[in-house]
Amino acid sequence: MTINQLAELTQPQRDRLAFVELRVRFIGDIRRQDLVSRFGIQSAAATRDLAVYKELAPGNIDYDAKAKCYVLGVDFKPLFDFLPERVLSWLTQGFGDGEPSRLKAWVASEIPLRLNQPDLDVLASVTRAIHQGSPLSIEYHSISSGRTERGIVPFALIDNGLRWHARAFDRKSQEFRDFVITRIRHPVVLKGQPVAVHEMSDQDIQWTRIVELELVPHPDQPRPEITEMDYGMRDGVLRMKLRAATAGYILRKWSVDCSPDHSLRGYEFRLWLRDHLALYGVKNAVLAPGYRSPDQNKGEQ
Repeated sequence: MTINQLAELTQPQRDRLAFVELRVRFIGDIRRQDLVSRFGIQSAAATRDLAVYKELAPGNIDYDAKAKCYVLGVDFKPLFDFLPERVLSWLTQGFGDGEPSRLKAWVASEIPLRLNQPDLDVLASVTRAIHQGSPLSIEYHSISSGRTERGIVPFALIDNGLRWHARAFDRKSQEFRDFVITRIRHPVVLKGQPVAVHEMSDQDIQWTRIVELELVPHPDQPRPEITEMDYGMRDGVLRMKLRAATAGYILRKWSVDCSPDHSLRGYEFRLWLRDHLALYGVKNAVLAPGYRSPDQNKGEQ
């Protein structure tokens, strides 16, 4: 079977083959039961789908007899041309894993573009490491340190509204940090290498800590009742529970005035964080507009 014969298959079968590729490329493995559960087909049909995919792309999957599943082949070359936003929707929200055909929109719309889309091969290495609980060797480029070689243990993806990060334990600094995926080069999944207890996600205080925030209409903006409507407030308050590791990103994305005296000006600041002390101890609170730590406030008195 050749690539040209892919078009001769039925749409449901092409969708199943696309799912096979997504699972293997970004998760690292697939079993017949994955196809059975996802598409409601018989086990024999799932076996045929895997055989067809292997015939179409011989180097993409190998059978691991010990694990009793198909794994990523060493000569993997994508059969489907997935868009990064579709892959990320599938990874983070669990839908859109059909064949990446160009579909006509039902209504006209315009969506703001991200700063940049991650390279899918890099993203695939990160997500396989997350799923397999494996360390990842990377070349990383940062503004402060430039190019460095690092070993990280990623466990989650974070979307800050402009770009995607991998939340991971950094073996170089011995801290949990966020790594911008577009700054990662030459990732290698270190499958089988042990992960220490202190490198696991449940040891990340910023990840496990939940902060409760109360957002209200900005006191210096007109028409607070409109703000209440726009943000679905109840009794004039929007209550949110966020991971400490993501709070700064979200407050910045929403343009929330986090100054203690609601001193920020500008039409974009329609919300005010009523109690800025709720962010005490949140490392990325420095990203929140106008936020000043209690120590900074004391120094200004």
